[in-house]
Amino acid sequence: MAYQVLARKYRPQRFADVAGQDHVTVTLMNALVQQRIAHGYIFSGHRGIGKTTIARILASALNCRNAIGSELRPTAEPCEVCDSCLEIRAGNAVDVIEIDAATNRGIDEIRELRDAARYRPARDKYKIYILDEAHQITDAAFNALLKTLEEPPDHIVFMMATTQPEDIPQTVRSRCQHFSFHAVKLVDILGELRGIAEREGVEADEAALSLLAEAGDGSMRDALSIMDQAIASAPMQDGRAVLDASQIRELMGTVPNAVFEKILEAVNANRSAEVITVANTLLDAGNSPAQLARQCVRYLRNCVIAKIAGIGVDGVAADGVAGELLQISADEQRRAGRSAALFSEEELTRFLQVMLRTFDELGYRQEQRFHFELGLLKLVHLRRLLPVEELLSQFAVGGGAVVPAKRPVTGGLGSSGLLGASPSASSAPVAVATKPAFSPFEQSRKRFDEPGPGLAAVRVPVAAPVTVPKEVVTAPAEVAAVAPPVVAPVEAFRPAVPVESAAGTLTSASAASGDAVAPVVEAVAVSRAATDLQPGSLPSAVDLQTAAIEALQAAAKQDTAAEALEDAVWSVEGGEIRVQMAVSKTMLPMVVNAEAEKIVRAALRERGAGTLKLVLIPGSGATAAVKKPRAAKSGSMQAKALEHPIVQQAQRLFNAEIRTVIDLREGE
Repeated sequence: MAYQVLARKYRPQRFADVAGQDHVTVTLMNALVQQRIAHGYIFSGHRGIGKTTIARILASALNCRNAIGSELRPTAEPCEVCDSCLEIRAGNAVDVIEIDAATNRGIDEIRELRDAARYRPARDKYKIYILDEAHQITDAAFNALLKTLEEPPDHIVFMMATTQPEDIPQTVRSRCQHFSFHAVKLVDILGELRGIAEREGVEADEAALSLLAEAGDGSMRDALSIMDQAIASAPMQDGRAVLDASQIRELMGTVPNAVFEKILEAVNANRSAEVITVANTLLDAGNSPAQLARQCVRYLRNCVIAKIAGIGVDGVAADGVAGELLQISADEQRRAGRSAALFSEEELTRFLQVMLRTFDELGYRQEQRFHFELGLLKLVHLRRLLPVEELLSQFAVGGGAVVPAKRPVTGGLGSSGLLGASPSASSAPVAVATKPAFSPFEQSRKRFDEPGPGLAAVRVPVAAPVTVPKEVVTAPAEVAAVAPPVVAPVEAFRPAVPVESAAGTLTSASAASGDAVAPVVEAVAVSRAATDLQPGSLPSAVDLQTAAIEALQAAAKQDTAAEALEDAVWSVEGGEIRVQMAVSKTMLPMVVNAEAEKIVRAALRERGAGTLKLVLIPGSGATAAVKKPRAAKSGSMQAKALEHPIVQQAQRLFNAEIRTVIDLREGE
């Protein structure tokens, strides 16, 4: 007899042999005992978990010639000894028709099936149709089968197996009993593999079997297929194949999870070089970046679940719900617990999100190696980030709080004006005299609503007395007020505030002696009433127009915008500078582009009209047709022509406009 693969050789022949689908097998056996047989069944679920197998077992149980409760058949299980059971097991039963719906998916095939369903079975009690991959059947073919499913003959039973039940029309699903199969648990797969290894005479340690069970990913058939391949490639000892975990990993093209544990340890220690070195070793060994990213995603998922479930570094609390969530071996559970203990739940979630995005990008990137290495480096960078919650928690909300400094705050002023940390300085806590809690909205409202004096002096205490160490003072010019930033009221942060030290500049003598210095800053704030422009002090519309035109003429490639604004009518109304343009709404963005508008606004600010809003109004109809006479430049040929009496008389008589002036004088 030809060799049979393990998935076919050890295919279950009884309901009790099916692993991990008790909710289906118990229901079907009870229905057989009670004679509550439906005319249509839908078996859906993951691949390789027993859908078609249970359909065949149910067909054997329905057509078994021995009655339930007899000596040969005490339960609802098929007897496996009658002719019907033997023929169904061999696959040559006349009244059990198994159809590949992926091939016979058209309406013509379903019509033939419907016509054949009218005839009674040749020998058995039921004529059973098993439609594998039923979701491949077309909608028209399903519609042709609807009437038969709704009112079938008494001798017909339809069984449809599918991995995508949502593709089956709802009208068909509502006429059948739907059983949703579960993915097979790791312990069930492991038990089956252990029993098959004993029957096949294969020596396999627990690590190898666990690796095979994990590779099955909830599919019994996938696990058996990988085991069959592993046995074929395993070395022989005393005529028996020996399965080893390292040999199985090499066969599947995977790496041990200890590598990813090492990577996360390097991430925790902020060692980017070690992360890249490990990645380089894996890639140089011929591993695919996509496969490595896939394994890293799975390992990070296990770490997240281990963190949520509270699994310790020694595998404590790995049973119960945690064991259900983590379908991995005990060794891998302990490894995931060790990695999870290094990070918080939020960090592990960010890591998982980054690697998921990296795995998705590797599918359409050319340089997969670089993107995989970049994804690993992002994990190191994420570890360096400070959570927003921790940053916000450092701000005091009450008065008189003492905030411990994480880094030394003493040091000299650099070129940027920031205090640099001194490695040798003391890291003792610095007492910060914080201001009482205040509402920024209330302070802002008071600033605008309450009229203040022309000049108001506001004293803001910057810090409590701070002792400046001697070793950090090198020269009087290098010493300044040493204090962490203080959240001061809004009144202290007004524009154009000159700041001077009330205590004066620290001298080298006082700093060298280590005396306490309490600098106090006086902020002289100019009130809004003194700085805001009054209506009478605003420039006129003509002045604003002239300033805008001169700014555009001075700029490059803005002559068109200058001419358009020269032809426009300017007015200042209600806090707005309204410019009535002579161009249409369509042409306005092209004539006065963004760069030109920016130049105009800058010119208006220089003339003291920065608080006014610039509004460009496009012309339409008669407004666009009428153009204001353009003023001539002083000293130009056009200006000289306008001064001629004949030209002036022509303008009065004919309302003429000079557009072009040609100089015909010789020698000039």
